[in-house]
Amino acid sequence: MTLFRTSAVAGLLLMAGCSHKAPPPPGPTEVGTVSVQPQTVTLKTELPGRTSAYETSDVRPQVSGLILKRLFTEGDMVRAGQTLYQIDPVSYQATVANATAALGRARASIASTRALANRYGDLVKINAIAKQDYENAVTAADQAGSDVTAAQATLRTAQIDLARTRITAPISGRIGRSVSTVGALVTASQTTALTTIQRLDPIYVDIIQSSANVLRLRQEMLAGKLSSDGSAGAQVRLKLEDGSYYALSGKLQFSDVTVDPTTGSIALRAVFANPQGLLLPGMYVRAEVVEGNQPNALLVSQTAVSRDEKGNPTVMVVGAGDKVEIRPVTAPRTIGTDWLVTGGLKPGDRVIMDNTSMLRPGMPIKPIKWNPKAAAPAAAPAQAK
Repeated sequence: MTLFRTSAVAGLLLMAGCSHKAPPPPGPTEVGTVSVQPQTVTLKTELPGRTSAYETSDVRPQVSGLILKRLFTEGDMVRAGQTLYQIDPVSYQATVANATAALGRARASIASTRALANRYGDLVKINAIAKQDYENAVTAADQAGSDVTAAQATLRTAQIDLARTRITAPISGRIGRSVSTVGALVTASQTTALTTIQRLDPIYVDIIQSSANVLRLRQEMLAGKLSSDGSAGAQVRLKLEDGSYYALSGKLQFSDVTVDPTTGSIALRAVFANPQGLLLPGMYVRAEVVEGNQPNALLVSQTAVSRDEKGNPTVMVVGAGDKVEIRPVTAPRTIGTDWLVTGGLKPGDRVIMDNTSMLRPGMPIKPIKWNPKAAAPAAAPAQAK
């Protein structure tokens, strides 16, 4: 009886095992892929720079004297020719008066000497006077003419010095602080400037670029890897000290032709419009300079690029038979959110964009077109309060 029960239980267990079959193996993992295609990209580089005034003029006196008035407000905009200081003009006015009187005497003398020379000319023709007296009269008349010319030059010099007692702005721009005050004694051509005027619209940005980078760019252009857009000056954008971008773009205006032997760098100069005076001389900025256009460039999203144990960049691609293949690539720089790949990929290669953490080399996959919106994590639903 016991043997019969044991056989029955075993039969039931065998029947139960046969009724539940093993599940089928899972199919290939579905992955989103992007087919890389060549395109023309604009290469840019970010370099440090300093702003400097478009024009700068140190205001110095050209005559000596006491400052009677200061006719500007520090920090204001001034225009060329505007009076800034008034030096005491009394002594210079007196010099002009003396020079004017001397010119009058010279002109009176020339009138009399020329009349005498004309009379002696008539008399010498009839031998009424000695020829020597006539020559002396002619010489005196010529000398009187030279005295008039000298007196005119002296008067002009005195007038120039008198005019220079009004110190005017040589250029238009924003004026700085005044070093000298009313009552200060200034001297002609002194080394210390009374004030400084700077033209800030437009404004320069001086940029430093390494000679190695310049050499690389020239070699790439000669090799046909880069092309210029043919514009008169490359476009430049500014990133300010707070990380924001300056609203207006500028143009590269000048590139030095000599490498600084102490730093191994080349100076570049860009010019920017500065209508609101936001940029001030001496500010530190980051200049984004357009290097050129690279045709047939391959771009790969940064999220698809990983690093091997040696730190070299790699990407996962769809290999033969729709299997995972790890491909080492050369990615020297980023452009926006992508890597610029210069080696390791060819046009048409399908780069795997998602599920890369679960994939292994040789693993069969089901490639589909990558949908960035579907790959983005869904927002968590708001909780009711």
